[in-house]
Amino acid sequence: MSESSEARSAGSVQSLARGLAVIRSFDADNPRMTLSEVATRTGLSRATARRFLLTLRDLGYVRSDGKNFELTSEVLQLGYSYLSSAPLPQLVSPVLEDLSAAMGESASASVLEGDSIVYIARVHTRAIMQVGISVGTRFPALATSMGRVLLAGAPAQVVTELLDGPLPALTPLTVTDPERLREILREVAEQGYCFVDQELSLGLRSVAVPVHGPDGTIVCAVNVSLSVADSRTPEQALATVLPALQQAAQRVEQALAARR
Repeated sequence: MSESSEARSAGSVQSLARGLAVIRSFDADNPRMTLSEVATRTGLSRATARRFLLTLRDLGYVRSDGKNFELTSEVLQLGYSYLSSAPLPQLVSPVLEDLSAAMGESASASVLEGDSIVYIARVHTRAIMQVGISVGTRFPALATSMGRVLLAGAPAQVVTELLDGPLPALTPLTVTDPERLREILREVAEQGYCFVDQELSLGLRSVAVPVHGPDGTIVCAVNVSLSVADSRTPEQALATVLPALQQAAQRVEQALAARR
């Protein structure tokens, strides 16, 4: 361990990290949990998990019926601090609104966090997936169009670590072969966009492009979600959506450059 790593470890507050782990243990698949379930998902003892849950309840972030616990809307304030202070969500949201209106489809923006994408902005038009998508929603990066766009511009070590880990098949069409995924990421990097057909959820297609910052690095990805029920072929949908997506990305890039 380097000296700087030791310094960070010595200065970290373990109780804060554990409290955040408890909050993050709740998700779309686990919106309500018992004490034992929270302890299992966080790796904490029942006694420790109970202390954090009761503290979060006292602070208003968690409520309980005596057996099950669930988050309250107060947790949204934590994310609002980021959304209200970070320039990227502010700049991309109005662009997504115009894009969604022009396409008649849902449009989103996300960033890469670990092995997942995290939505930072979204304009919703219709439900294609059973799971609702909103700001803060996370999905496995390798199975999504935005994730592949982001990974195509990520350091090689990041990609290698993801491909060395578990690659679950979310649908029968999900690509899980590491070498094929490497090839796909190379193609995405070369062509500058990604089209994913029902790999995250059956019935869902999506097209994504990167958004570059003033220094040329990819700062986020934007996409448009499409339904397989659409009468257009994948080629026709791509021909219609891609130019509009690229124009939207350029607008965000110009806005980012103007803030320098």
